[in-house]
Amino acid sequence: MKYLTITTFLLFLFAGLASVPPVPDTNWAEYNGDGARSHFSPLSQITPDNVGQLKVAWTYASGGADTVRNRTQMQCNPVIIDGILYGVSAGTQAFALDAATGKEIWKTALTDNGGTTSRGVTYWADGEDKRIFFGAGKWLYALDATTGKTISTFGENGGIDLKIGIERPGADNYVQANTPNVTYKNRIIVGVRVSESETALLGDIRCYDVKTGKRKWTFHTIPEPGEPGYESWSPANPRQRLGGANAWAGMSIDRARGIVYVPTGSAAYDFYGGNRKGNNLYANCLLALNANNGKLLWHFQFVHHDIWDRDPPSPPNLLTITQNGKRIDVVAQTTKQGHIFVFDRVTGKPIFPIEEKRFPVNAVEGEQVSITQPIPLKPAPFTRQTFTVDDINSWASNKDSIKILLQKARTGSPYTPLTSTMTLFFPGTDGGAQWGGSAVDQEGVIYVPAKQNPVFSSLILREQPTDSKFVTGAQLYSQNCAACHGQDRRGNHDGSYPSLLSIEKRLSEPAIQQVLAKGRGMMPSFSHLPEKETKAIIDFLISKGETSQTIASTQKSTEIPYQHTGYNRWYDSKGYPVSTPPWGTITAIDLNTGEHKWQVPLGEYKELTAKGIPPTGTDNYGGPLVTGSGLLFIAASKDEQFRAIDKRTGATLWKTQLPAAGFASPSTYAVGGKQYVVIACGGGKLGGKSGDLYVAFAL
Repeated sequence: MKYLTITTFLLFLFAGLASVPPVPDTNWAEYNGDGARSHFSPLSQITPDNVGQLKVAWTYASGGADTVRNRTQMQCNPVIIDGILYGVSAGTQAFALDAATGKEIWKTALTDNGGTTSRGVTYWADGEDKRIFFGAGKWLYALDATTGKTISTFGENGGIDLKIGIERPGADNYVQANTPNVTYKNRIIVGVRVSESETALLGDIRCYDVKTGKRKWTFHTIPEPGEPGYESWSPANPRQRLGGANAWAGMSIDRARGIVYVPTGSAAYDFYGGNRKGNNLYANCLLALNANNGKLLWHFQFVHHDIWDRDPPSPPNLLTITQNGKRIDVVAQTTKQGHIFVFDRVTGKPIFPIEEKRFPVNAVEGEQVSITQPIPLKPAPFTRQTFTVDDINSWASNKDSIKILLQKARTGSPYTPLTSTMTLFFPGTDGGAQWGGSAVDQEGVIYVPAKQNPVFSSLILREQPTDSKFVTGAQLYSQNCAACHGQDRRGNHDGSYPSLLSIEKRLSEPAIQQVLAKGRGMMPSFSHLPEKETKAIIDFLISKGETSQTIASTQKSTEIPYQHTGYNRWYDSKGYPVSTPPWGTITAIDLNTGEHKWQVPLGEYKELTAKGIPPTGTDNYGGPLVTGSGLLFIAASKDEQFRAIDKRTGATLWKTQLPAAGFASPSTYAVGGKQYVVIACGGGKLGGKSGDLYVAFAL
């Protein structure tokens, strides 16, 4: 029949409407969904059967994208409260939108927000007092959620200077609260990012009054004399000499019990610990703290005396599992090394056995490596653990030369100390698991995105001035910049550490000075350097021919005789990882039993798929979202796709091209009877373009 009657048309129309019943308004109230950081929503309007009907509902251009140099990012997981979406722009400004239309309600115009790549905001309310807490630069701002204006009665005219209280002798100025914090009653508990150099600030965890900004308590992640854990540091007085051990990755909270769970970073400097002998508590730990007073309830250290930058990368997940018919509230922490550690939430007792396993200890002179590292016997790792000659990609474009290099390298163990010889990290230095975190559902299954790319590095002796009273711009560059941007200033392959060659064609001298003073993205501030040394570095970078000119040096003696040669992702001559695929994965693991359910590649290179090569997975950043209907939403991959996956099987049910890669975690919410899924499309990593768009999808 060529034409439909009105009656038939209406029947089809109402049948379509009946298949998508309205749902009640539902918030996405916190970073990663809730205090448990579950990445879970019970919403089920979008189902495996109708997900193919998803369309763009609205887009919002947040502003601030650097589309020329492609160096800005958006890692924000927006929160949605009562129909209003709160997020952060590519230019690090907080904003509020109508969550049904994407229409802007307000946007900040803060000026002191340099160097921040924000992962979102924290919402708190008491009656009509509704606040957004936003970390930008060194400040934690309190904003009126209705207007976006700073609340002058909080802290210092609306903000807290987060450097105050974590200073130490010789430290730099770099501090940011770029990951959303947790609230508990009338308090906000704050972790920060600090630099990873020997000049890093202290990494203390602090709690403030949400209304006044007054500090309520502090937990010392590097202990003072007389505090527990102090004996794990040598020489004495580590708080005077060392920094780091900071809570940069975010936290989870069990509000019913009043317990906050805090993963801590590595002690600085990350790759040499000869000046911090011992296990170094409370670096590289999961801490369970009393949220009322900051007292330590229990802890577990994932890496003893970390010299690999193997700190936990994301907030832990809180969930409930069943074993032997008993329900157990647990906390699960994924790691960069590809493990999951699962503990009783109250006692800290491991749910599955953990073995202290011996690893190589031969290291550079002055280093004292821990003989053992803790390895969970269950669940099995979600990434491979070593990279050897047998693991080279069979169709790598220059396999023979890769093999020759690898045969000379230090490899084959997940905890091989760095020396002057090329040393392999596998999985790479930023995962395994990454900052985007994992999702958990109500059945006790965890969904973990990861990547498995080899990274190589080494330690070399620091270049010292030939005359201790003088230093050149080239030497200052080598001491302060080369570990990331390379001695040759070429950066790395994927642009995460950009080339500085011909930088004067992209940035003016004042702009370079601003970056050094404030930092940018993942680059810390170098404001601790004297002005004349900063000027000497800039002159060297813009090729003024002053690399041999000496200036009076103010460089202090250092306890770190070595410098790191950078995070070097290993690619073949065509730009693909040298290891056998998969290079990016997502894995479903049943934490009731510790058994893997499935693992599938995450992302693909279309040109390889066209040649008949099965999807390889790609580098990825950002977390998943799991819904009550059994869908797993994730962007994250280098191929700029947004996917919906069947949580039971790992099969991709729907995917769509994004305007830029979604290196962020999606949120879902319901307004006006309709479920939406939204993702920040910031790109700006892995050599891809930058963007500023938020894109929301609905049926």
